[in-house]
Amino acid sequence: MTVYVGVEDLCRLVASIGMEPFIQGIADRLESDFRRWEEFDKAPRYASHSPDGVIELMPAADRRRFSFKYVNGHPKNTRLGLQTVAAFGVLADVDTGYPVLLSEMTLLTALRTAATSALAARYLARPGSRTMAVIGLGAQSEFQALGFRALLGIDRLRIWDTDPAAIAKFRANMATLGFQVVAASSAPEALLGADIVTTVTADKAKATILSDNMVGAGIHINAVGGDCPGKTELAPAILSRGSVFVEYPEQTRIEGEIQQMPADFPVTEIWRVIAGKAVGRSADDEITIFDSVGFGIEDFSALSYVHALIEGREDLRRLDLIVKPSDPRDLFSLVRQYQPEQQAA
Repeated sequence: MTVYVGVEDLCRLVASIGMEPFIQGIADRLESDFRRWEEFDKAPRYASHSPDGVIELMPAADRRRFSFKYVNGHPKNTRLGLQTVAAFGVLADVDTGYPVLLSEMTLLTALRTAATSALAARYLARPGSRTMAVIGLGAQSEFQALGFRALLGIDRLRIWDTDPAAIAKFRANMATLGFQVVAASSAPEALLGADIVTTVTADKAKATILSDNMVGAGIHINAVGGDCPGKTELAPAILSRGSVFVEYPEQTRIEGEIQQMPADFPVTEIWRVIAGKAVGRSADDEITIFDSVGFGIEDFSALSYVHALIEGREDLRRLDLIVKPSDPRDLFSLVRQYQPEQQAA
């Protein structure tokens, strides 16, 4: 039987631990997994694109566990009352091939994305950073704020979105959480005085959310929204001025901000910085850019973290996803027991 963690199960689990400690827990597991990056089987995600969005499968595996996530990205979904991103994931035992966990991953993806962003910023942002601009206030924005506070101590937010309702939603959600929130009248205004800027817009378009003249020396850019071919947020000149860090170059060159750049544009894999094999920020006035598109090892880490938290619990549902005939070689017998008795001729 496979343990099932549904939406309500995960919400209760997060509530029992606390949102920021939960994000910190994923980040700790992710940091540990990034340090053993070379032990993983890795591949760019499979993506099926349509005019309105994309459906993807994101796999990763080490010697003990295999994971994959099914996830979509359909910006128009909000107009239909649906999530832009919806996902579920599986963690399986490598020795048997049997799934040990089936989990919702819409919420978990938001949590692990916040953990990944904040973990990268801990290695790339200037020490003492306290103010973050957030451009794009959709479903991911609040999680980003909490993740950056949990890992970096960010407590001042400068926000902007083209939709006033999104600004009101964000302010209402953050009202009692202890942040100082300033709603700007434009993206350039939001960046004034910011140490870090997170861009997390949803439109599937080559957009210029940040233009070159908006980005001053020393800022760290957490570019989250660009995550598929034809979808970007940063002006190419920003990439040329800064040091760019990515998860998996083979995937990011197709889907990330660097899809705008030549094939040999230099980047550094963030796992190498975390593992001490490469330098992150080297000067206070350096512009650092985390060109994040999401990668399967991050989902592996999040699913592994959840599985460790629930191990041994008997109150969660089990699903009979895998058949269990009395004789493993006699699969046909399982079907026969449900067939009506055959009448003799």
